[in-house]
Amino acid sequence: MLSLNDPMIKREIIMDHYENPRNKGLVDDPKYLKINMNSESCIDDITIQILLVDNIIKDFRFDGIGCTISTASTSILSELVKGESVEKAYQIIDEYDKMIKELPYDEILLQEAVVFKDVSKQANRIKCAKIGFNGLLELLNSLKDGDIDGKR
Repeated sequence: MLSLNDPMIKREIIMDHYENPRNKGLVDDPKYLKINMNSESCIDDITIQILLVDNIIKDFRFDGIGCTISTASTSILSELVKGESVEKAYQIIDEYDKMIKELPYDEILLQEAVVFKDVSKQANRIKCAKIGFNGLLELLNSLKDGDIDGKR
C-alpha cells in the first residue's frame, strides 16, 4: 500500500492525474451511456461515458472543464472501475462516500482514491471530489430505473 499519509505523495498523485488524466476524451459511439455533470460552486462541467458489456464496465471516458480535484478524482475513478462489474463499481462508490463522510472504509478497494480522504475538511471541495463518482452512480442507477439511454 502506498504511504498516502505523506502530503507530498498525495499532492504528486493528484497533480499527476490532473496533468495527465487517464481515459480523458469522449468517443462518438451510441453504445456508450453518457451523462453531463456540473457544479454551481466550481468550474466543473464534465461529461462521463461508460461502455457496459455483460454487466462489466468495459470503458470509462470523460472530458470537459474541471478543477484539479474533480479531474484527478474522475481520472482515478476511471482506472478503478474500468474492467470491473457494475456491482464492484457500486462498492467502490459506496466506500468512497464512506471515506468522504469520515466513516470506516476499505482502503485497499479505493487504492489511489484515498488521496481524497481529507477533502471532508474542506466542505467546498467535496462536490469537486465526488462529481465523477456521482455521475457514475447516476448512470448505473439509470440502468436500474430502466432509463437505458443514461443521457442527461
